[in-house]
Amino acid sequence: MGSAQAIARKRVPLGFAVAAMTLVAADPTWESWRAGLLVALAGEALRVWAAGHLEKSREVTRSGPYRWLGHPLYVGSSLIAIGIVIAARHVVVTAVALAYMIVTLAAAVRTEESFLRERFGETYDSYRASRAEPMQRRFSLGRALRNREHRALSGLAAGFALLALKILGNL
Repeated sequence: MGSAQAIARKRVPLGFAVAAMTLVAADPTWESWRAGLLVALAGEALRVWAAGHLEKSREVTRSGPYRWLGHPLYVGSSLIAIGIVIAARHVVVTAVALAYMIVTLAAAVRTEESFLRERFGETYDSYRASRAEPMQRRFSLGRALRNREHRALSGLAAGFALLALKILGNL
């Protein structure tokens, strides 16, 4: 297993460590919390939209946000991270979150693109070069649930609930 693959596989447990550090270091206000939540919700909305179109490992998806973005789930995750940084209002959180996102998402993208290129060959290369025809597929909430997007939504809700408790002085 290469280093990119190892980092990509560890991004969730590393994310929990970053989340714990964020909660300890955060200095949120209601204003920063609301602003961060709006950005994070936009990121989660993009993730849900993408997950509702994605047939993971079965095809090169070219519907929904995949018509315009190569990695909409990662773009959504980046928006969520930016929202958390805004809500947390702390320079250390900003630095750690930025480092985490750059390292883990770069590794995940590299690993995913290698898999897709190996599995789908020219079809994937055409998609990445914007030469592939878009698919006509409707959004499916069932597909989003099969792709376990409810986990990201639950994590987002829990994170912002904990930040709210910190504002209230209960953490």
